[in-house]
Amino acid sequence: MSTVLVTGGSGFVGSYCVAQLLQAGHRVRTTVRQRGREPEVRAMLREAGAEPGDGLAFFAADLENDAGWAEAAAGCDYVLHVASPFPSNTPKDEDELIRPAREGALRVLGAARAAGVKRVVLTSSFAAVGYGHPRQEAPFDETAWTDLNGPGLTAYVKSKAIAERAAWDFARAGGPELSVVNPVGILGPVLGPDYSTSILLIQRLMDGAMPGCPRLCFGLVDVRDVADLHIRAMSHPAAGGERFLAVSGNFLWMTEMARVLRARLGPQARRVPKRQLPNWLVRLASLTDPAVKQILPELGKEKNATSQKAQSLLGWAPRPPEEAIVATAESLLRLGLLKASPRTP
Repeated sequence: MSTVLVTGGSGFVGSYCVAQLLQAGHRVRTTVRQRGREPEVRAMLREAGAEPGDGLAFFAADLENDAGWAEAAAGCDYVLHVASPFPSNTPKDEDELIRPAREGALRVLGAARAAGVKRVVLTSSFAAVGYGHPRQEAPFDETAWTDLNGPGLTAYVKSKAIAERAAWDFARAGGPELSVVNPVGILGPVLGPDYSTSILLIQRLMDGAMPGCPRLCFGLVDVRDVADLHIRAMSHPAAGGERFLAVSGNFLWMTEMARVLRARLGPQARRVPKRQLPNWLVRLASLTDPAVKQILPELGKEKNATSQKAQSLLGWAPRPPEEAIVATAESLLRLGLLKASPRTP
């Protein structure tokens, strides 16, 4: 089997990529910023159903520093570059996100090229596809790119679009073969208290942290399917030089997500709000809540996207979005990460 480097193995998507690669019999290396996180990552992998054992090696490397990347990539057949900053709050300086995303992608691609890696799979985002556009009737596909001159773009959206553009330029200029996965909002079973920012949406709904649902429309995909798509993009001969949107079904309004939680979880979802918040109230709340401020440009915007390319070319078959929503909430309950929800044995 192949030797695969997964950057950011302590992250939500990275840990699932590592777990699925190990389960398939690959030798896996992963990077973490501090080696002290190794026991925590191994515990997360066991929660995901993988036994790391000797098939997993850890390397200390940071996206903003050259140290460690050459050693991590040496001898690898493939690299899954998953690591990227995704804070819950908007940074004061957007370059705090843009610089490490762009430079980190180029740093990893450079190390992969020097190591003779066959292919790099980059985790980008729908943020690099579907923002800054006027209202679009047809679903977004892989031919679309976020307009960096469009209105209301957050630092995160800019960082993903700029980093992906830079990666394609590097690959075309003699870098390693590149494939890109562009997920929408990633949900699914959390493996511990350190999980992606997108999980906060379900956590806040379940905790009743919002008096109602903002008028927001999201695409959703299960983290297990995102990891599966990375591995398909790594190994399928036709995936080289291609982008793949990772989205399951149609985009959903937040009120629809709340309805799924209440219908499927019953009394456990008693705190989930039932009403929709008017836009003016959300804007008022954004004056004191930086996390709310980030969503303002998307209020009331209806979007959609298609993963037909990944399904037809790579045979990818994602779970329904409703299943991802429920699996997220159930894992938060099981791990005791919600209010008044003690961890179950």
